Amino acid sequence: MLLIDDLLLAPLHGLLWVARQLDDAASQEQEKEKEELEARLRELYLRLEGGQLDEREFETREAELLDRLDAIAASREAEDLAVQQGAEP
Repeated sequence: MLLIDDLLLAPLHGLLWVARQLDDAASQEQEKEKEELEARLRELYLRLEGGQLDEREFETREAELLDRLDAIAASREAEDLAVQQGAEP
């Protein structure tokens, strides 16, 4: 009986494995994007301190980078909440 159950559930297990792999890949991509945005933000601060940017341009670029970082954080929070509630992200 267990062998039949395993055979019947095999497609579901395969589908879950694929979903987990996709989720892991998306998480890694999001983490990479976050690191790149943080590096660009550090570079932006250095350029401001070095006098290569004026205050207005700095604020515009900083707002764009911080908005994107906030979006990434909100996405992660939504995924964490879905996992806590027992749903797939």
